[in-house]
Amino acid sequence: MAEPQFKVDFMRYAPVMLALSGVLILVSILSLAVRGLNFGIDFTGGTLVEVQYPAPVELQAVEAGLMARGLKGAVVQYFGTRREVLVRIPGNVVGSTGEISSRVLDALHGADLGKVTLQRVEFVGPQVGEELVTSAALALLYALLAIGAYVAFRFEYRFAIGAIVSLGHDAIVTVGFCSLIGLEFDLTVVAAVLTVIGYSINDTVVIYDRIRENFPRMRKASTREIINRSVNETMTRTIATTATVVLALLPLVLFGGDAIHSFSLAMLIGVVAGAYSTIYVASWSLLPTGLSAKDMLIPAKEGAHTTP
Repeated sequence: MAEPQFKVDFMRYAPVMLALSGVLILVSILSLAVRGLNFGIDFTGGTLVEVQYPAPVELQAVEAGLMARGLKGAVVQYFGTRREVLVRIPGNVVGSTGEISSRVLDALHGADLGKVTLQRVEFVGPQVGEELVTSAALALLYALLAIGAYVAFRFEYRFAIGAIVSLGHDAIVTVGFCSLIGLEFDLTVVAAVLTVIGYSINDTVVIYDRIRENFPRMRKASTREIINRSVNETMTRTIATTATVVLALLPLVLFGGDAIHSFSLAMLIGVVAGAYSTIYVASWSLLPTGLSAKDMLIPAKEGAHTTP
């Protein structure tokens, strides 16, 4: 068997890294309990008005125009270029969709920033928002259960335990980070968390597959040694794929604009957390489950020829 390119005793640092994971999860849970999530209009309900100006405008001037007409609490952001502006009106503003959009247009016209063109108007009721919160939570739960069932069928039930714990770790850290920095939590962030789960399980399955392959090859080695070797053998791939995704996400976070900022930032945090948890949560968790070579070796049939 060829020697792996990396020769690091990853499991040696597992206690420290798991303690770090514990701190991250604790901070995430405390932030969610104390600060909560900064739910966007998708969940809280309200009116979304997209307008276009003939020339670039400053968001502070747009906000001032809305404030002057009594539209307090409105969230203003660019949508693509600095000419397209998205105005989010919270659900506590009284009025029909048409009345609110008219008030927004009147306020923007009064700000003397140029001719304003209405692009679209959307309304989300508070009841719909509550249903979306429930649906988002169920989507995350069903994704974890489905992946756990797949891993248990594909490998062994003890692998499924590690996979679910690892993915739960990634989801909690990502959502907790959104709460900690006050990132707007909307449906795009839910999509980001689900994407992170899919990305993370892909990396986990690669390592799990190598661990399963190494058990018959390293019959006299301990489970710890097999996990270490498997992680080292797949480390080149892990670094390459993670670096590629991070390099693709960084420009989106820095220059992608407000429309995809929440999605790309949540993805970036989740991808980094997923790469880490694959090694120090998913792989390490096989040790306390008592997984050994006898669980992974296929018993030889009677009369079958076996090679030493």
